[in-house]
Amino acid sequence: MKRRTSTTDRVPSRARGRRTGAADREPLGVRQGSRRASAFLARRSLATHRRAWAAVIVATGAAAALIGAFAFVVGSLLVAAPPVQRYAGADAVVAADQKVSHTAKPWGGEPRTATAYLPERARLDRSVLAAVAGADGVARAVADDSVPLSTGDGRTAVGRSWPSAVLTRYELAEGRAPGDAAEVVLDAALAAGGHAPGDRIVLRAGGAARTYTVSGIARTGHGGDAPPAVFFTEPRLTALAGHPGRIDAIGVVAEPGVPADALRAAVGAVLPERSGVPGSDRGVRVLTGAERGEAEHVDALGGRGDRLALLGSIGGTVLMVALLVIASTLSQAIHQRSGELALLRAVGASPRQLRSAIGREAGRVAAAAALLGGVGAVPLGLAMRSLLTTGPLPLPVPWWLPPAAALTGGLLVALSARPVAMLAARSITRLRPAAALGAATADEPSGPGRFRTVAGVVLAFAGISSAGVATTQSGQAAGVAASGAAMSLVIAVALLGPRISRIALGVLGRPLRRAGGAPGFLAERAASAHTRRLAAAFTPIVLVVAFVCVQLASGPTMERAAGQQASAALRADLVATGGGAGLPAGAARTVREVPGVRAATGVLRSTVVLADREAGEPVLTRLPVLGVEARGLSGTLDPGVTAGDLDRLRGRDAVAVGADRAKSLDVGPGDRVALRLGDGTRVEPRVVAVYEHQLGVGEFLFPREALAGHVSAARDQVVLIRTGDGAGADPAAAVREALAPYGGGVAVRAATGDDVVIAPPLSDGDNAMIVIGVGVIGGFALLAVVSTLALITIGRRGEFRLLRMVGTGRRQLRRMLVLETGLVTFAGLVIGTAVAAVPLTAFAVSLAGTAPYLPPAHYGVIAGAVALAAAAGTLVPGASAGGRSVLARSAR
Repeated sequence: MKRRTSTTDRVPSRARGRRTGAADREPLGVRQGSRRASAFLARRSLATHRRAWAAVIVATGAAAALIGAFAFVVGSLLVAAPPVQRYAGADAVVAADQKVSHTAKPWGGEPRTATAYLPERARLDRSVLAAVAGADGVARAVADDSVPLSTGDGRTAVGRSWPSAVLTRYELAEGRAPGDAAEVVLDAALAAGGHAPGDRIVLRAGGAARTYTVSGIARTGHGGDAPPAVFFTEPRLTALAGHPGRIDAIGVVAEPGVPADALRAAVGAVLPERSGVPGSDRGVRVLTGAERGEAEHVDALGGRGDRLALLGSIGGTVLMVALLVIASTLSQAIHQRSGELALLRAVGASPRQLRSAIGREAGRVAAAAALLGGVGAVPLGLAMRSLLTTGPLPLPVPWWLPPAAALTGGLLVALSARPVAMLAARSITRLRPAAALGAATADEPSGPGRFRTVAGVVLAFAGISSAGVATTQSGQAAGVAASGAAMSLVIAVALLGPRISRIALGVLGRPLRRAGGAPGFLAERAASAHTRRLAAAFTPIVLVVAFVCVQLASGPTMERAAGQQASAALRADLVATGGGAGLPAGAARTVREVPGVRAATGVLRSTVVLADREAGEPVLTRLPVLGVEARGLSGTLDPGVTAGDLDRLRGRDAVAVGADRAKSLDVGPGDRVALRLGDGTRVEPRVVAVYEHQLGVGEFLFPREALAGHVSAARDQVVLIRTGDGAGADPAAAVREALAPYGGGVAVRAATGDDVVIAPPLSDGDNAMIVIGVGVIGGFALLAVVSTLALITIGRRGEFRLLRMVGTGRRQLRRMLVLETGLVTFAGLVIGTAVAAVPLTAFAVSLAGTAPYLPPAHYGVIAGAVALAAAAGTLVPGASAGGRSVLARSAR
């Protein structure tokens, strides 16, 4: 008898009982048909959901552009080198090594070495000049020194010896070389003010201003932008430099036909292993080609390293933000189609077909986003580069950099889009057809899955723990820990968003219903029914608020604390400044002789290098310090001594230490602390005092004479002045008159805390980092807010149609959207502010000992920008929802 076959009998045996996620082993023909079906589904889905995918393309394309732009500026910085200007006429330059190293063994690891560039010029012993001059292939070896100076009208220049003019290819255009200490040759740029051979000019270099005779005018054949120069006789320049036994560098002119490599080898063979300067262990380098610029701008590479470290820190945040935006937008786009995907699975689409269709869609979207991001990465990178191109370090743009930057951002999007999309659809594609049919009509899950909840809790705990670690650290380690805390908490909010949204609704739901009437009721019910959607809506707002608040509040917090401590330490009522050339040590002595002046203290700024460990790793920290004179110091500056005596801050073997730094180093009065001065000289001065206002006056205070011989130019940046009885009606005028012999550029004004604070004012590079960190990345995060909310609003068209069918009015629907936008904005601002407060508090407590501070105007701008972005992402795409009702259109 013929057996009746069932439906399952007609299904291939390999398909029966197959668990979702197992390998689909169809024959070749079946597999090709499956691919064609997947391609068809992908094409139809892209056409049907083009608006939603357009929002995804904009957000992910912006992420690709931002990553590419950062790759652009990082690549430009990596190949940047100081320009060759001063030594354009030299074939080689001999200079002391400007790097210092520190080797230590981390916990449970192999020894590691940290390096840092010295901020002050490391000099050579003058005896090295004779050895270089005798090397094979050397036609001429010239000692090169320089001193800062200013003219009588306040212009700044650099003083050099006339023999060193050949190193910049200066030639006499008029007159003759200086013949004695009273004659100078002027750069043509300085002589343009009307000076000619035989004229007199007032110059201030090492002391009071003097009048010199112009013996000649020189022009350079070098097309670079060398600073204006004044040339003295070599003995006069050596006396003005103040270090007769040492020289800045040696310029080498080679004999005709000697190649650079041969010259380097010959000079290197006769050089001593060390620079020969007592107390210094600096090696000696021979620089040729583009390396010669390193001898001109001694701290250019150190500044490059600082910028690379800052860009690396910001770039890591950018990468995390970009990946979060890509994952969030793609996941939301897939999640909004979960009913459609479940229905396709229910009517017979295989898991492989769905995965392939989603992968194809994501791949095409990623290709469009990569193209968009690649096009945008280059102009954005050029704009960021223009912000960073300040100081002596130009940023080149090699031919390979633009395509490499565009490719970097595009590849990230291309590589991350497909797996993110397939992972987002995993819960649907793994369902059995019967279960998928129920999922197509089921309500949205009320909370995140178990894995997502556990991951969110772990990241929240890690963020809070990292913030706690920041309070126990100092310097860079505290900043890194605080940044890690902020990023961990933002990701935790993204993972725990549905649970957080339920809490937010529990707090805001009832006020929303009472204040909004029927639209408020609709807004509250829509949010309650779709907590995942609500979480996806406020997550980008949390991201932008937390990130921008952290970036904007860090600087003001430190500046405010430093300013308060500096103001508390300041006892002076007047301050004298000397312009770009500074003031020599004699200026403070001159001011002390003015009637009515009780005390005057010259302030010499420099930097020391401290070798230490952070988290077991060796680090070299560059710390700005002050050099002061103990005589009369208590009358002008009171750093708040808690132990010891500042009157003992004299000689070359004394130092005062800030309380926090003394605690971290475990030192007190009588102990010694190992440091490297700005030129690399190792010292171990004895601690004579510990003080509390270290943010205001620096973490170390040195006697001026201990620093003067180890700075590039021993000039006081300011002279602090305390006046008293007998100063007259206008003490500033009396001081100004006393300093008149020091020439133009000297100014006397009322003293403020800014004149003492050790942290220098924000440079152009610092401002550029703020613009990049807040403007560029904050702008990208706001774009992510607009794109995410637009994507969510586009996905609610069916919901809006249904509300119109049941009689909801246009004004009610629009008011509902306004209330929802307000709910999302308020929740995002509150949660984002709370997320930012955790790392900011840790940062402020660890580094400043105060609460974090953000100017109210700045926070108002953040809130306004977020509100506008939320309105643009919700109300603009939802404007069509308030049109004619579906029933009215059907009747028509």
